[in-house]
Amino acid sequence: MDSSQRHDPPRVPRRRAVPWLLAFSFALIVTVTVVDILAPPEVHLGPFLVAAPALTASFAGARTTALVGAVAVLAQVVVAVVRTSLTDLNHTYQILALVLISVAVTFFAHLREEHERKVTRLRSIARAAQGAVLHPLPRRAGPLRIASLYLAAEEEALMGGDLYAAARTAGGTRLLIGDARGKGLDAISEASLVMGAFRVSAGRAAELPELVASLEAGVGTAQGPSDSSAEGGTEAEFAREEAFVTALVLDVPDDEPVIRVANCGHPPPLVLREGEVVTLGSAAPSPPLGLSAVLSPDVVVESFPFRPGDVLLLYTDGVIEARGRASRAFYPLTERLPAWAGAGPEELLRRLSEDLTAYVGGRLGDDAALVAVERGGPGGAAAADEAG
Repeated sequence: MDSSQRHDPPRVPRRRAVPWLLAFSFALIVTVTVVDILAPPEVHLGPFLVAAPALTASFAGARTTALVGAVAVLAQVVVAVVRTSLTDLNHTYQILALVLISVAVTFFAHLREEHERKVTRLRSIARAAQGAVLHPLPRRAGPLRIASLYLAAEEEALMGGDLYAAARTAGGTRLLIGDARGKGLDAISEASLVMGAFRVSAGRAAELPELVASLEAGVGTAQGPSDSSAEGGTEAEFAREEAFVTALVLDVPDDEPVIRVANCGHPPPLVLREGEVVTLGSAAPSPPLGLSAVLSPDVVVESFPFRPGDVLLLYTDGVIEARGRASRAFYPLTERLPAWAGAGPEELLRRLSEDLTAYVGGRLGDDAALVAVERGGPGGAAAADEAG
């Protein structure tokens, strides 16, 4: 495994208190203590000391909260000794109440720390799983420069049903981008099976229809056998029977300035050429993977020019269906792309992702996958020949 793809064991960071917030807690203790000592006998400000450990628990760990609680209790003892005596009933109850509340908030701070550690571990596992399932695409494949980007709608999710993959063949590069129906583990499972089938079959299938048939079999594996004897069926069974994956399967020969596309119900690819955007797709797309047996067994393969300097953009519907925060209009992808003409694949995706994030106001409504491919000039085939 390449060092860039190695996953180290998850390290769980300890929660650290923000210095100025911690200083505020101690300043609060000092202020309440001094004012309480100087206040008239009938005024008691000791109960305000409980605010220090309570506030500390909101931003620091259990140890720091316990320390602040202990200092607050000590301050209350000092107030009791200075003003009356340690055995004064009023101060005794204040001290006991402060001890109990400090213990309670320390315990809850501990519970929160444990929860955060579990979340950190789960996120580390999710990152490792994402790296294992959604391999980073190679930066070079024959004469092609490639960049890829996955934008998760939810930060905690990291990965959903969107997918992409690349593989080298004897005379070119094959690319896949797709979007599994639904969300959660079912969508991730379908996506992983389709990518697995692509990696196994991309170099073996002679033509794109044969490769698409292999991917179709992968979706069928994800759906699993259905029990026709069951009456009605559960919601999960219906969802499994309706599972499908929209996909683009592309073949880019090394020695021909063309690209061959099999569109299985997916948004069409775009080519940025000399400052203009060209949509690749004239015929009706084939049915999505998982629905071919029901709708049509035929796979339509189209060929389009793909010359040196052209930049191909593949994307999922999470991009074009993203709505503006204010206007609620769909993201105008084809209108924005010409502004980034001349940018390489990585720079194009960087600018596009920044613009898309700003357009939606910081959070996407659905996952989005992006792949940008630029064909280099003659001699590019001498570059790295392996797809991850």
